[in-house]
Amino acid sequence: MSGWKPASPHQYQPVYGAPEPGPAPVYAPTTYAPPPPQPPYGDGGYGGDTKSPYDGERFKPKKRINDPIFLILFVAQLVGFIVISVITLSKFGNAGGLGGGVGSDGTGGSITLNYHTVILLLFVTGAGLLLSAIYLLLTRAFTKAIMHITLILSILLNIGVCVYYWITKYWSAAIVFTVIALFSILAYWGYRSRIPLASLLLQVVMDVTKHHPSVYFVAFSALILQAALSVWYTFTVIATYVKYTPGSPTCELGVSCSKGKVIGFIIYETFSFLWTSQVIGNVTLATLAGGPFGSWYYFGPREQGMMPAHPTFSSFVRASTLSLGSIAFGSLIVTLLELVKMLLNIARNNANADGHPVEACLALCAECFIGCIESAVEYFNRYAYIEIALYGKPYISAAKDTWRLFKDRGIDALINDSLVGMTLTWGAYAVGLLCSLFAYLYLRYTHPTYNADGQYTAPVVLFAFLIGLMCSLTLSSSIEAGVSTIFVGLGEDPQVLAIRAPPLFAMIASTYPQVVQGVPRV
Repeated sequence: MSGWKPASPHQYQPVYGAPEPGPAPVYAPTTYAPPPPQPPYGDGGYGGDTKSPYDGERFKPKKRINDPIFLILFVAQLVGFIVISVITLSKFGNAGGLGGGVGSDGTGGSITLNYHTVILLLFVTGAGLLLSAIYLLLTRAFTKAIMHITLILSILLNIGVCVYYWITKYWSAAIVFTVIALFSILAYWGYRSRIPLASLLLQVVMDVTKHHPSVYFVAFSALILQAALSVWYTFTVIATYVKYTPGSPTCELGVSCSKGKVIGFIIYETFSFLWTSQVIGNVTLATLAGGPFGSWYYFGPREQGMMPAHPTFSSFVRASTLSLGSIAFGSLIVTLLELVKMLLNIARNNANADGHPVEACLALCAECFIGCIESAVEYFNRYAYIEIALYGKPYISAAKDTWRLFKDRGIDALINDSLVGMTLTWGAYAVGLLCSLFAYLYLRYTHPTYNADGQYTAPVVLFAFLIGLMCSLTLSSSIEAGVSTIFVGLGEDPQVLAIRAPPLFAMIASTYPQVVQGVPRV
């Protein structure tokens, strides 16, 4: 492998047409000329260790529907959400939405949420859409500095919100954000030494996306779909409050109203929203992993003539049909953990409001524990989805192969991908936090009648945070798809990365030599 050498140990500088000889050049920041022919697979160019792009049914999986039970469950829950939405929205219209408007004091009825909240959450959805798009554009424009900037801004934002909640005496939120602020500070100092390699990896991915507009088309399409789902969810939740809250005008129309029904329907609607949102984001990830990123890694740039025609569309068809059950399976696990965490959050808020600090502290500890499990499952699932996208495997088989990859590579070697994921997650968290803060301030300064005692502040702020968070996570999944695909390719066929991105391969080889040893496929 004398045909490549990095321009700098800590900086990604892609060069096309470089004077050094090599099997294939890498992407350039300004030009994209057709590269020289790539050596045939298995010709000994790298010790004869390079596999065919189609090895093990890669890109050509068997045409079978995987995990059909979870596909049926996913479709069934979505149909259930549609039915509930139609029923509740019809009554919501008959009740006139219980009044309410934009920003006027004492607006609407005092019984439950109304059009005031609908308009508020529509504003939140628009803000989440805009902030998520801005964050992606900033990532594309300032790749080298985005990791430092995001982590530092997240720390400052956490501290600012923490101080604000202490000043306003919103004790439960103040305690939570104090813990989060301290954790973010410690995490930054702990991961600072690993930023150079992760930053270089992020640069490679962003450089690939510059020459594949389909990445941004898929990402923004998923974001718009997620925003539309958020709007639909918003109307359905508000309509549920209007229809089933005791004392609502709809109760006089023969509707059986009770707090139990409100809680039950809200939990189901939130569960459906979270599961569907997860599936949207993970279908996006699988589409990009099995499309532009996977094809770039295994076939090289399109100009080489080896990349299949329409790889993004083909990958989307596989992910949204044959592999949808497998994606729904993995998404369901994360959704259940997220739902449990939300219920613990509600229990903590109720315990804090009732003056039970011990119960509130226990609920907070349980919430953090579930959150850690959820993060680990999400991290693990991301690689399983890539195996699903590339090979068309069922979820269990993909999970087993992912675990084998983890054991062979070592978690520490892959933690840099987690660092990229953490950076993007912090960005999504910041978007959700800004959306929730906007909702809190809007409620505080518009004084809607239904929230005279502040009893609806927590659920409205939570809804706003979820909408902003899911919008940003959906968009950032496009970048995570590229990062994770490179690591899967590196684990299965590391010599290909030496052709695609020599500086990145050199840094990985020098820092983690065990990573560049191929994993034998069985």
